[in-house]
Amino acid sequence: MADIFVDARGLSCPLPVLKARKALRELAPGTTIEVLSTDPNSVHDFPGFCETAGHQLLDAREVDNAFCFVIKRGEG
Repeated sequence: MADIFVDARGLSCPLPVLKARKALRELAPGTTIEVLSTDPNSVHDFPGFCETAGHQLLDAREVDNAFCFVIKRGEG
């Protein structure tokens, strides 16, 4: 289970990633967040965001007509 939950359902690209980025900035390294998004582009956006920003994508799956991403905040 993640430390923080971010509800980005109903938001279009790039807002789900921007909302996740804002939440991650306020957290200590190693903290995890769970993001729910209904934007189909999220499937491609979150892996790229994590790789670029130095975070670890722990899980990505579809749940109840939404995409669920669990991200561990990196050191940067």
